Amino acid sequence: MIEVNNLSKVYAARGAKVAALEGVSLNVKAGEFVAVQGPSGCGKTTLLLATGALLMPTSGTVAVDGQNPYGLSPEKRARFRGSTIGFVFQQFHLVPYLNVEQNILAASLAAPADHARERAQSLMDHFQLTGRARHVPAELSVGERQRAALARALLNQPKVLLADEPTGNLDGDNAGIVLGYLVEFARGGGAVLLVTHDDRAAELADRTIRMRQGRIESA
Repeated sequence: MIEVNNLSKVYAARGAKVAALEGVSLNVKAGEFVAVQGPSGCGKTTLLLATGALLMPTSGTVAVDGQNPYGLSPEKRARFRGSTIGFVFQQFHLVPYLNVEQNILAASLAAPADHARERAQSLMDHFQLTGRARHVPAELSVGERQRAALARALLNQPKVLLADEPTGNLDGDNAGIVLGYLVEFARGGGAVLLVTHDDRAAELADRTIRMRQGRIESA
């Protein structure tokens, strides 16, 4: 489902070149939950963004569901990303002036989904958010915000979930709930790539990849 081959990303900073990724290769199959761990600055988030068609690599290839997103026009890449990949971030990235239902439905703007409103209602039921549907993010607990972000990521029924420290702002109970949903997605046939410092998350994953200084140290 995810195929990354010899991926490199080099940034130019003040006349110098900084390699965030150096020859990284990995595969994540459908139904597999893979965690990526390593010290801050080792390239984990860069890898996630490049895999998610949000950051053009310097060299190497990315394929998601058999498609090279960087071979598409920007417009087609955005539609592909919206329909195939769901993103969950530590900071939630909910729109502050939209309520929960509207935030979830916002995903349909990138890739129109059939029966989006009915699916949003189903997701709110699943994530125990129905009673909060008309509340804006400032009125939610941090756990509710992350569940709303996860519901938004799932609206378009993606085949891949990419998660960057989704438990970083959560207490133990809420972290366990969110991780349980990621496991559920993988068991349903989706592919999950999770960047995390949380050892509990790594324990739930099918396997853990460890990175250091832009390279895979162990897999």
